[in-house]
Amino acid sequence: MTDLIEQKFSLQHQDADVLISVDQVSKKFCRNLKRSLFYGVQDIATELLGGNRKSDTLRPQEFWAIKDVSFQLKRGEALGLVGSNGAGKSTLLRMISGLIKPDTGCIKVKGRVAPLIALGAGFNPILTGRENIYANMAILGLSTQQISERFQDVIDFSEIGNAIDAPVQSYSSGMAARLGFACAVHVEPDILLIDEVLAVGDIKFKMKCHRKLAQLREKGTAFILVSHNSHSILNVCDASIYLSKGQLIASGETETVIRKYEEDLCLSGTEIALGKLVLPEKPATESLGLDITSVFFRDEQGNLLDAPLSGEPAYLCVECKSYQKIDQANLGVLVTALSGENGLVQYITSNCDREDLTILPGQSEIQMYMPYCSFVPGVYSAKIYIRRGVQSFDIVESFRFTVKSNKTISRCLFYQPRTWQVIHQ
Repeated sequence: MTDLIEQKFSLQHQDADVLISVDQVSKKFCRNLKRSLFYGVQDIATELLGGNRKSDTLRPQEFWAIKDVSFQLKRGEALGLVGSNGAGKSTLLRMISGLIKPDTGCIKVKGRVAPLIALGAGFNPILTGRENIYANMAILGLSTQQISERFQDVIDFSEIGNAIDAPVQSYSSGMAARLGFACAVHVEPDILLIDEVLAVGDIKFKMKCHRKLAQLREKGTAFILVSHNSHSILNVCDASIYLSKGQLIASGETETVIRKYEEDLCLSGTEIALGKLVLPEKPATESLGLDITSVFFRDEQGNLLDAPLSGEPAYLCVECKSYQKIDQANLGVLVTALSGENGLVQYITSNCDREDLTILPGQSEIQMYMPYCSFVPGVYSAKIYIRRGVQSFDIVESFRFTVKSNKTISRCLFYQPRTWQVIHQ
């Protein structure tokens, strides 16, 4: 009997920790405005007459923005929500915040919700920042006295300063975002919904936002973070879900979900991201003296590599066809990441390494040996050129390649080669 009571108490305690429960939720929209209005009137009339709306079926020109999505969010958890544009992320947040209703399924929300699903969401552009603080925080459930007690903290956090008594329509998008975020976090909600708001602002403000989120999380606030910056999700969220065209593709540990998302995002329809890039042969009359014919990777045994591994040795190989002897040739490689906000990842030239390459007439293969592949797992694009001085012979604008891993390192920005030892005194 005692075991049954303890088991029942444990289940009730687990249920108490669940702040958001999304169960088989779907939402559909219509692409045609006139037909959408007609469907809306039709649905209202059907509900008034007590009929069945048939919410689980699509009508002409309708599509599923969200289809059969389920997950739970517990107190103090941070959930990342990733997916390309049009995946249904904002639609899901709007349903959780109560702005729109799901067509099928059930959403249960327990506690105070502070949605940040648009820049300056809920602000009246005609009112001043001061007036909007009172209006916005009142909508989120605070009394006038509570708002007054936190008012100065909101101003200090948002760094609005003297602009607090100016109309919000005179604010920049960054100022509106900072004020909206400050209002939301100082409500100290049970649930915080953040949709790309952290992408706005300078580095200093982003760091302040992340510190505040960590403080709220320690107090038990749960939040859902939507961002196209994979490193933000990795740094903040332990678990994530990945949506594509309204479908739940993957859920679980953030690192695994992000890896799946980035592979799908960057590799879809790009067969050249794996294996060997073979370039079409140029007529001799169009050549500038040397043509790059292919780009690929090899392992230390000389075998073709579909994808190098982080921290493992690899050769970057550039095959070329030369119609003349070229002394002091310079091979350059500019590598950029196809996801995140890293921009240029690496710029390597043989000249900088004091390697003067000599290319003889005929077929040649230039190899750059990497004792350790320093790229973290992801998809990259390399611009490759061969020059001599200011004279350019040939350029490959984009050689896309994938770096994979057999170890957990994707929280890093690069792979650091290393050895370990213990020195006894």
